[in-house]
Amino acid sequence: MVIILMGVAGSGKTTVGRELARELGWKFYDADDFHPRSNVEKMSRGVPLDDRDRAPWLKRLRELIESCLARDEDAVLACSALKKSYRRTLLVDDSVKLVYLKGDRGLLLKRLGGRHGHFMKPEMLDSQLATLEEPRHALTVDINQTPAEIAAKIRERFGE
Repeated sequence: MVIILMGVAGSGKTTVGRELARELGWKFYDADDFHPRSNVEKMSRGVPLDDRDRAPWLKRLRELIESCLARDEDAVLACSALKKSYRRTLLVDDSVKLVYLKGDRGLLLKRLGGRHGHFMKPEMLDSQLATLEEPRHALTVDINQTPAEIAAKIRERFGE
């Protein structure tokens, strides 16, 4: 099984993902690590990515997911997956589960303001929120909880 934790910047994808993977004894992957350098440089300048920028990144992530499944490796992937079309690329079959970490703008901005050394700038949040197409068929979890509480809800839902 591969669990994808999706949401905008500041929703806790990486923090919750690491916690969940640790609890389950699964491998953790952060989609940010798979961006080409040009994407990271663009985001570091405060310029939002477009679909053309994201295409090779999504292709690499799909290959990662397919590779995990082929090796029978359970994994957690933290990935923004903001658009339905992106999720269609990543949800390769029924063994890939989607979790939407949802929060209000104020909480997200507060979290982003506390980050240091990350390429995603707080001023890019509005762009992500405008791009976000909320999933209809995902486990939706309110981020106004501790990472451990969120991980527990995910584990309960997927029977792990």
